[in-house]
Order: sequence, then C-alpha cells, then structure tokens
Amino acid sequence: MSTTKVKDAYIENIVNEDDYFPVSFEELEAEAQKKMSVGEYGYVRSGAGGEETLRKNQESFKKFSILPRVLRNVSNVDTSINLFGRTYPHPFLLAPVGMLKLAHEEAELAVSKAAATYNVPFVQSTVSSYSIEDVAEVSGDSPKWFQLYWSNNKEVSFHMVKRAEEAGYEAIVLTVDTVMLGWREEDMKNRFSPLKLGFGKANYEQDSVFLASLENTDQDSIIQGILDNIFHPTLNWDDVAELKERTSLPIILKGILHPEDARLAILSGVDGLIVSNHGGRQLDGVVAAIDALPQVVEEVNGEIPVLFDSGIRRGSDIVKALRLGADAVLIGRPFVYGLAVAGQTGVEKVINNFIQDTKVSIALAGASSIQDLSTIKLVKS
Repeated sequence: MSTTKVKDAYIENIVNEDDYFPVSFEELEAEAQKKMSVGEYGYVRSGAGGEETLRKNQESFKKFSILPRVLRNVSNVDTSINLFGRTYPHPFLLAPVGMLKLAHEEAELAVSKAAATYNVPFVQSTVSSYSIEDVAEVSGDSPKWFQLYWSNNKEVSFHMVKRAEEAGYEAIVLTVDTVMLGWREEDMKNRFSPLKLGFGKANYEQDSVFLASLENTDQDSIIQGILDNIFHPTLNWDDVAELKERTSLPIILKGILHPEDARLAILSGVDGLIVSNHGGRQLDGVVAAIDALPQVVEEVNGEIPVLFDSGIRRGSDIVKALRLGADAVLIGRPFVYGLAVAGQTGVEKVINNFIQDTKVSIALAGASSIQDLSTIKLVKS
C-alpha cells in the first residue's frame, strides 16, 4: 500500500529547493528544447503528419471534467495498483521511448535508476541506446518491462524476449501500431533519422541471433540490418499467438484503439492491453487515445488489464484515465524532457511531481484510493 499525508505534497515542492526545476509540462518542454539539438528535440516533440492527433491527445482530456465529492476524509491516499500478480505503489509506469541518448548521454541507465528510486516500472524500448543487460545491471531488481518491436526475422524477436526474461524483466509489451514508420514531417524537415545515426542499436549489437543473420558485423551493416528488420507489415495475430507460446512472461499489446481488436487480443490469449495511438506519432487523424479508452474498457469488461498511454501531462489526467477504466497509465514525453534537463535527477523530479500531483488530484476529487475513484463522476462537455 502506498499512502501519504496529502498536506505534505505541496510543501515538498516549494520548500528546501536550492534550484528551481520546471513543474509544468510546458516549462519542462521549453527547458528541454534549450538542451537538445533541433533534430533531437524535433524528434521527441513532434507527431505524425499535421500533428492533429498529437494535439487531440491533450485537448480531448479537457472535454472530461471531474465532478468532485467533499467531506470524505482523504487524509491518507492509497495509490497502489496490482498488475499481473504484482503490486506497484503508484498508478503509472514510464512508457517505452527509444533512443534516449537523444536527450542525455546516460539515457536508459539514468531513467531506469530514477524509476527504481520510486519503484515505478520502467518499460525499456527495443531501440534503446543501452542494452537489456546494461539496464538490468544498473537498476537491480527494480520493476522493468521490455517493449518489443517485432523483427522481420522473428527469431530475433524471440531471442530478445528470452534475454529480457533472463535479465529479470517482468512483462513483454509488444507494440502493434508500428508496422511501418508514420509520416513524420518534422524529421523530414530536419533531415534527422536517429535510427540511421545509431542511437537505437544497443540491443541489436548485443544480440547473437541478430548478428548471426548479417553477412558483416561492422557498424554500417548493423544499422542497415536494424532498418531491414524493424518495420514489419506482415505482423498478425498468428505471430502474437506464437510469441505467447515462446515466453512465460505476460504479453501486453500496445497500440489498441478499436474494441474489436481488444476482443481479438483476448481470444489470442494476451494478458493485457495498452490503449495508445503512439503519442500521435504514427497515423495522424486518428481518435484521441482517451476517447478510445471507454469503448475498449467496455469490451474487455475486466477480463484482462487495460492500461492507457498518450497525452498524460498532469495528475488530473491520470485521475481522468483511471476513472474511465484504465488500470494504470504510462508517461512518456515528460520524463524524456526531465532527462534532457537534468539527467537522472531530472527524471526523479518528474516522477516525484507526478506522484504528488496524482495524490493531490485523487484526494481533491474526493477519493482515498484508486478503487475509490469509481465513485467519482466525470462530466463530458
């Protein structure tokens, strides 16, 4: 159980701080821009196409208003959640974000250590700047999940999953909305491709099955091999079923928006879903993730956990997503900006701010636990 005296949360953020650290997402983004190159910042900040979906992800949260309750004794707030047989103290995870050396040299090492400080699960990307084993070494037995980008050579996929399992990772997140790269105009304008620059090669250059598939193992061949493998338009439900057979870890599909796909996922035996439109980075013009969430939750009807990703910027966003049926949420761009601003310390500050903001938001809504949020109404305008 994770409880707190809510009255302390605000005080912790304004007292005994030697240096000011950005609190709002907007400030954080602005400070990160100062630290990153034009290409690096553009890659992290931008969405696909005209960025309609990127904007909708945040704007759609504003359509939901919390109708709070009062006089309910919220002096202690329990924010713990249970997922796949494990209990975590806070209702959020750090989303998989690839190539974190774009933000800071210590990349996933810094992020995983920051997450470990608060026992928050870190979901490591396939296209990491450091490998599964590197991250496991520095973060110990803290909770970690591995996000899998399918490979055209599926034996590479299965071997990466095996490596994650052997390194103590707790779940596999298969991303299903990246069968090809979205139309990213910002990267085209900046002529910037971090994959081609080698920012996401660590897991591949330490994977024996991947290396064995190459004629040469020089850096150019490794990067070309990654590009040849990472986009996978043939990925289908049979592959999901085979992946399920090849590991004992829970399989969570990330990128579900349609309730019929949620039903097919259950029929395929997956263990959980993440409602997500990839932060607006894949297909522009699709539904905001928060608008898709209620229909998926209704279809799943409690059979497996439903997590939420895309557009979380504040504690009140987390409250809204949980009230709409999410079992947990994932946070992406905010922690990347924290990494860019101040490395591991910056990520820790972002996590701590989310912890405090979420607890305060739950309490002011009139709830004392995640489960208690079911008694709080949302009004949609």
